Amino acid sequence: MSEGPADRDRLDAIYSLRFPKEARAHAQWRRQLWQDFFARWIPPDGCVVDLGCGSGEFINAVRARRRIAIDGRVSSRDSLAEGVEFIESQGVRMPGVGDGEADVVFCSNLLEHLPDRESVTALLREVHRVLSERGRLLLLGPNLRYTGAAYWDFFDHVLPFTDKSIVEALATADFRVEQSIPRFLPYTSVGSRRMPLALVRLYLRLPPFWRLLGAQFFCVASRAGERAL
Repeated sequence: MSEGPADRDRLDAIYSLRFPKEARAHAQWRRQLWQDFFARWIPPDGCVVDLGCGSGEFINAVRARRRIAIDGRVSSRDSLAEGVEFIESQGVRMPGVGDGEADVVFCSNLLEHLPDRESVTALLREVHRVLSERGRLLLLGPNLRYTGAAYWDFFDHVLPFTDKSIVEALATADFRVEQSIPRFLPYTSVGSRRMPLALVRLYLRLPPFWRLLGAQFFCVASRAGERAL
């Protein structure tokens, strides 16, 4: 996850090509996901960390006492809503987040970009450090089992993951998986027509659709040996 200026410039160039006019659509999607799905895990008086926040679509939608966005690209700061704290981190560490300070860490489509498995384990252990005793990690990412070769359509995908391998990765960092959904969201909205929000709401409320269209896993995990409420 360590990046230099050249790496950040490369990522900015990739993302500007990949998402040229989709920022608003992504923000609406994320707001809907927050309202209809993720909000159940997020206490209004809690501290939420969005690790690998990108353009901040998720953390901007969250309602919580404290919101922290972390990314390696300084440009992410420009997209954040008022009241969201930004931390620039070039590695797997979360500077500025104390031990046991976070009630929820949200991590979406990040692990597949890391350079090696050791970096994944180090990042998950850092999440373990910042989570409170009753905190949760919400983890979302592409599932190679269902994306097939399309997993490699993105130049910055490095590591392959399935719903089963991610559970093993979490175990290496002393996490207990509370819930694992192998097929949740569709793989990507890049290059596809924008789905009306009414259909997004319907999709989220009908899990049988997930088994037909989903190609991203979703996991909820807590620190092993501790029961999250």
